[in-house]
Amino acid sequence: MPNPILSLLTPLLLLIFPLISVHAQDTSSKTITMVMPYAAGGPGDIITRLFAASMQKSLGQQIIVDNTSGASGSIGTLKVARAKPDGNTLLMIHVSHATNPFMIKNLPYHPVEDFEPIGLATEGPMVLVSRKDLPVKDVKDFVRYVKTHQNDISMGHAGVGSASHLCALLFSSALNLNFIQVPYKGTAPALNDLMGGQLDLLCDQTSTTLPAMGVGRIKAHAVAGKNRLSSMPDIASLSEASVSGFDISIFFGLYAPKGTPSAVIDRLSLALQNALKEPELRSKLESMGVSAVSPDKGRPESLRLHLKHEMETLGPLLVKAGIQLN
Repeated sequence: MPNPILSLLTPLLLLIFPLISVHAQDTSSKTITMVMPYAAGGPGDIITRLFAASMQKSLGQQIIVDNTSGASGSIGTLKVARAKPDGNTLLMIHVSHATNPFMIKNLPYHPVEDFEPIGLATEGPMVLVSRKDLPVKDVKDFVRYVKTHQNDISMGHAGVGSASHLCALLFSSALNLNFIQVPYKGTAPALNDLMGGQLDLLCDQTSTTLPAMGVGRIKAHAVAGKNRLSSMPDIASLSEASVSGFDISIFFGLYAPKGTPSAVIDRLSLALQNALKEPELRSKLESMGVSAVSPDKGRPESLRLHLKHEMETLGPLLVKAGIQLN
């Protein structure tokens, strides 16, 4: 004979158990850790903290930034790859996500297969700068000069595999020239030598070169892209000197571990898009010489395609140059 009490409780239990299950899976109240795989204080760290502060308002969750640096960003990146795919551990990383597979032997993760893209965040234009007394007038004169003096020109970079190194390689490849490459331990010492006249050229992010450009201690010659920048309309692009195949910017993208549910990815992407609509955030980035992408690029597919393009563009260049970090 059926138990009358059990018969009364069964409908209630059927309602309660799904709620318990949903609550157990709900991670939207937890703190999010946004890993920045480079040291605190640099442009990437500042960019990450700006987006973390903005996105947490949309999500209603606290976002903390974790600087896990080392091995060209691969240590922090691996940390995210191995994290639980619940949307509470994220990765904000720049172009090294596209280049590390070509420079680090036996890289313990794959940039595409081990991550879910959330969306693009910024594109940091690169600019070719020189010591202030380089005797050239405009971008065409600049190209003529470097072609004529290629054996005597020293071009610095912030270390093997750095953004400035990639730019130097791409510039040399586009002009089919061989400059004297001078590696430094970071951008700051390279910039110091450029300002002091001990170095001829440097190609780096506007976020690092803008202060010295602003006070006239170095000279800007060309944007490392197809078009002029709206924030720096007086600086020509190399395409204006008929130089093709030279287009590089330092993009930052947001990723989650592979297997993160699509609903969670959509929620995070929407928060990123909301951040990209904020005038205050865009203004702060602009003051650093960094461009926030349009909100429609803060979507998974935009980052997926952009990463693919960068890997296809920069990979062969790195392989040809034989660059290995270990």
